[in-house]
Order: sequence, then structure tokens, then C-alpha cells
Amino acid sequence: MKGNDAEEMLLNNASLDDLIKMKIEREFMSDLKKSKEKPQKKIYTDIKDVPANQIFSKNAVYRYFNRKSMNETFINGVQAEALIGIQNAIREKMQKGELSAFTTDDAYIKFEKVEC
Repeated sequence: MKGNDAEEMLLNNASLDDLIKMKIEREFMSDLKKSKEKPQKKIYTDIKDVPANQIFSKNAVYRYFNRKSMNETFINGVQAEALIGIQNAIREKMQKGELSAFTTDDAYIKFEKVEC
């Protein structure tokens, strides 16, 4: 509520209920406007900055280079984690942000980004 509006209403003998109603209405309109705004997605490109629970999520993007066919494509974090398999040391280093790429027998996989 603006000070001038409240002051003018008080000078015009407005009731306290009218002032409260006016304040609630303005707050409601402000909250409604905020709720319609889309939240900004944050993009992490450095694995050190990524929250640990997002590294192997669907929001993560990895570059996948197949050594045999010489093709390059992109995969998500769930697929990348499946490629790691039972190599827990690699998984832990990636979650700590110490490692951003790894290799398999026929592929090279590198972290690109996470959008969350």
C-alpha cells in the first residue's frame, strides 16, 4: 500500500477495514504476478559446481564419443551412470567434482552441463 493512498483515505474518514482490504488486495495481486513468472533454470557447466544428486540425473548432459564408429552424440546422466557400471571409484569421483570424463572399452564420455 502506498503511503499517499493510505494517508488520503485516513483524511477522508475511511475505515480501518477498508485500509486492510486495500492492503490485502495489493499483496494478493503482487503474489499473483510473481506466481505467473517462470522460474529461471540454472545451468552448470563445471562439474565442481553441480549438486551431487544432479550429476547422474535426467537433467545432466554428457557428450558420448563412440571410438569404433567414430560417432558423437549426447546422453543423459542416467545413461552415463549405467555406462560406468560397477566402477564405484569413478562414480564417487564424479559426484565429488574431481572427474568430468571417463572411458569405457569403446567410448569416451565427458560431462557437458546440467540444467536444474
